Order: sequence, then structure tokens, then C-alpha cells
Amino acid sequence: MRTVRGEVIGVVQCMNKRAGQFNDDDLELLAITTQATVSLQSTQYVERMKKSREQEMKFLDMVSDVTSELDLGVLLHRVMEEATRMLNADRSTLFINDEKTGELFSRLAMGDSVGEIRLPNHMGIAGTVFQSGKTVNIPYAYADLRFNPAFDKKTGYFTRSILCVPVVNKAGKVIGVTQVLNKNGGAFNEDDETRLRAFTAQVSIALENAKLFDDVQNMKNYNESMLQSMSNGVITIGEEGKIVTCNAAGLRVTRCQESDIVGQQTETFFTGPNAWVMDRLRKMEETRESDITMDQEMVFDDEAISVNVSFLPLLNAEGKTLGSMIMIEDISSEKRMKSTMSRYMDPGLADQLLEGGEDILGGKNMTASVLFSDVRSFTTLTEKLGPQGTVAMLNEYFTIMVDCITREDGMLDKFIGDAIMAAFGVPLPQSDSADRAVRAAISMIRELNAWNLVRASNGQPEIHMGIGLNTDSVVAGNIGSPKRMDYTMIGDGVNLAARLESACKQYSAKILLSEFTFKQLKGTYQIRDIDKVIVKGKTEPVQVLEVLDHHTNDSFPNLMESVSHFKSGRQHYNRGNWDKAAKAFNEAYSLNPSDKLAQIYIDRCKHLKATPPADWNGVWVMTSK
Repeated sequence: MRTVRGEVIGVVQCMNKRAGQFNDDDLELLAITTQATVSLQSTQYVERMKKSREQEMKFLDMVSDVTSELDLGVLLHRVMEEATRMLNADRSTLFINDEKTGELFSRLAMGDSVGEIRLPNHMGIAGTVFQSGKTVNIPYAYADLRFNPAFDKKTGYFTRSILCVPVVNKAGKVIGVTQVLNKNGGAFNEDDETRLRAFTAQVSIALENAKLFDDVQNMKNYNESMLQSMSNGVITIGEEGKIVTCNAAGLRVTRCQESDIVGQQTETFFTGPNAWVMDRLRKMEETRESDITMDQEMVFDDEAISVNVSFLPLLNAEGKTLGSMIMIEDISSEKRMKSTMSRYMDPGLADQLLEGGEDILGGKNMTASVLFSDVRSFTTLTEKLGPQGTVAMLNEYFTIMVDCITREDGMLDKFIGDAIMAAFGVPLPQSDSADRAVRAAISMIRELNAWNLVRASNGQPEIHMGIGLNTDSVVAGNIGSPKRMDYTMIGDGVNLAARLESACKQYSAKILLSEFTFKQLKGTYQIRDIDKVIVKGKTEPVQVLEVLDHHTNDSFPNLMESVSHFKSGRQHYNRGNWDKAAKAFNEAYSLNPSDKLAQIYIDRCKHLKATPPADWNGVWVMTSK
């Protein structure tokens, strides 16, 4: 059966002539097949058109069905299902490019067997197609160097053939790739490439829409989570005046359930003693400018609370009003207390204190390490600086010193003129309060030395100070009158720290600590025993030690050797061996002539040798504070 162009499209075969053999006339008679060929061709063409039309309609229905999905996870799953079915393949994977990380990701990679995977958008076959924007058809995967068999080993899957096409959006930008594996019955052909390219071209818009929807949903969830985690109440109001949302903090502040507030008219909810809110809200809506009112009173469930309230207009990108927002900050007793506590201790410590409840604010006996510091020759400084200069200097000085204290979680008790009183281990116990106090004192001297260099370069006088440390039992709590109350400490432990700070002047020392603090230390410091004294107002002697860690080689040369001689001198001194003691102190002094304490002991030895005490026990009695 030949067409008019001579192409053979079939044959006609006659069998078993009833009378005799087939002859040439019979053959001529079969020439009718030429007409039959035309009819046959027409019928085949119509059938092909119908089949093509059916396939096209199925394809369009499938694309329409798939692209109607906005959930990115579901859409990816549907696209991979249809690509696998359409190409009669084993499985497929749709990778989307994550521009933030530079990775190709799929939430349902290779079907459901692997789960989400991510890979750099330039690696592997998928990365090659994404970067080049060209289709890759590999009939034998293991024969292609771009294929990485490690993934097959990891999953137990055997990859035979691969078809990978880019997913291109309407702007011509590659936004991902579709990868189909293992066509049943052989390798992927050109028809498969054409169909997959057509399919991905149709779903690319849906993918971008779904990705955009996914980003918007993530942003919405982020904003909702942020609102719910806020400590301030947030209420949003729509254009029609109805309350649209109220976060968890807002429900706590207003003492109501979500169903009691959401959907209510604003003027219905804010009534009675809270009607002032509507006045401020209307004012804000008229001016379209943010407004804030401080320390106002609101009443909910017959309970008055102190609040700061912010009123903000909600505007879109074109400046059109979408509604309003009210932000309520509860500044009732707890926040007022925190604000007060934060003035003299680290805010984090204030949080811990408030978590402990009101009981912890009552007076109680506690073991604490008390720190006293005082500026030397302050009167002379004020005369040089004048009133304004003195205040400016003190503000900067206190800022530096308080930072050193709060870094070690210390509590600033008070400023007493130019003096500082602080404590470690109150109002919450600290097992290493002594170490914290010593570290803070060392830091204070070092920071002061650095500041003095700056002051000297500016032609300003240097500032010097002494620090006294003592660890003992103190009474800590709110002390004062109902109108004015401070959280502070009292007791002998506090007084001794003050005496040691004052003793720094007599011993020419920067940091002195008591034996009680020394015994509590867990760290290692450069400390020397300098005396055993009875401070003014006391009857029992106390061992006094000096911290030397703040020194440098310039400020205290030959420190270790000098301290060793000083220690030897102290031992002879305590036994009353004045000559041996003086010799040792002279050795220490020769190593560091700026060590005034060594000179003090040299003079003491001379005095005690000239007028020996009747009953020497190594204790020195201080006659001044």
C-alpha cells in the first residue's frame, strides 16, 4: 500500500483463490489499494489528532491541577509525582534554589525515601544544569563523570538513566531543576526532554508563587511568634474600629480571654476608667502620628495597674491607613521594683532577685564580701577642678568603677561622696564572692591607671584611691522609712571593710583585704601578709594582707623576690628579732625603693628596738579610722 509519494505504509494480502491460481489480472485488480491508502492515511491522521488532543487536554488539566496548589511542600510533591508518571520513570526530584544560602533544596528528595536534602547549587548534575541552564540527558549514569555514585551507596538505590532540565521563570531566570531517574524500558529520549521542559515551563510560575507564599507564611509566623513572645501587650485594630488581634501579654494585662477582646469594638472595650484610651487613639488617627503616654492608670477586673501606652498608626507601602496598634507596658510593682533595683545592681541580678519573690527583700543575715573604695586627696582635687570639673570627673570615675563591679555580678550599695560601697554575695548568695571582690578590686585599680594615662595626656591631675575588702556575716535588706527605703548592709563586717580602706593610706597600699576574705579565696593571687592589727573600735586583732596583682614590672620591679624578703622580715618582726627583721626589710626596699611599706617597717623596727614593748605579740594597734 503506497502513498501518492510512493511511501509504503502497509500491505494487502489475498489467500486461496477459489478457482485456480492468482494471475496478473488479479494483481491489477488489487490496484484498488491505492485508493484505500488515501482513506487509511486520513483515518490514521484523524486518530493521531484525537490522541494528541486528548494528551494535550490531559497535560493541561494536569498542569492546571498542579499549579493551583500554593503550599510549597505539597506542590513539590505533586510536581514530582506527575513528572514521574508522565515520563514512565522510577522517581523524580524537584530542586529549588535557595538564594540566601546558595543551595539547591528539595523537601521530598527522591520521593519519600530520603527526605529533605540540600546541596551547593554548583555541585553534581543538578548544579551543572542549574548553572548552565541546559538540559542534561544521561542514558548510562555510571559512565558519566559528573555522576556521584556515593549517593547510591548511601541510599541503596541504583541509578541507571538521568534526565535533568532547568526550571526557568517568565523572566528567563533559572530558579531550580527537575531531575527524573530510571525510565522504565530504556533511556530517556527527545520526546521525554520536550515534555519535561514543557511541564516545568508551565509549573515554574506556580513554584515561584508557592515559594513567595511560603516566605510570606514564614514571615507571618515569625511576626506572630515575635508578638506572642513580647512582654508588652500589643492590640491591633482594623479600619472599621474592631480589635483584630491581642497577644498573650495583652491578654495578661487586660485580664481577659481572647474571645472577650478579639472582634470587639474598641470603644466598647475601652470604657469607664479606660475611656481615655479612645481619646488618645482618635487623636493619633487624626494626626496619623505615633503617640505615647507615660505612667497612666488602667483598670481591668476592678484592679488598677500602672502602664505606659504607645499608639501607632498602621500604614501600607502607599501610606494608606490599615488600622491602629496599641502597645501596653505594665509598669506596676514588679517593674517599678526592678527599675529601682537596677540602679544599684546589674539588671540581670535584679531579674534573679525579683524571681525570688518578695521574701528575699526582707532583712536577713548573709555572708558577703564587702568592698569600700575612696579617692585620695579629694579635697585638693576639688580645689583644682572646681565644681563643674569635679562633678564631670566623678561621673566618669564612677562609671568606670561601677562597670568593674557589675562585671563580677557585684551590687553597688551606695555612693558616699567620692567613696563607693559595694558587695558580692548579696542579695543572692555567691559561693565565690571573695574571688569576685578581689577580681573587681584589681580591675578597678588597673582601669584607674589606664584612665590616669588619658588624664595626664590632657593635662588633668591623676586620681588615686584605696580599696578595703572584708568577708563576713552582714545584715542585708530594705532599711529606711516608708517614704524612703534603700536595700543596704549593716554590721561589723561592713565596718571592717571601711577600716581597711582607710588603712590603705597608712600602709601606702592600693588594695587591702582581711584574713576572712583571704581564707575564702579559691583563686591564686599575688598577696603578701603586711600586718596584724587592732582597728579602731575593735578589741580583737585582724590579719591584714595586700593584693599586688594590679602592679606591673614598672610599678613594682622585682616583685616576687622583694615579697620573699618582706615575708622573711615579717616573720622576724613577729618574733621580736628587730635587727634581722630590719635587714630583711632593707633587702626588700633595695629591690624596690618605691615600696613605702618596706620603709615603714624599717622605721618600726628602729622604734621598737629603741623602746621594746613589754608584751610583744606582733599586733599593731591603729589609733585612727
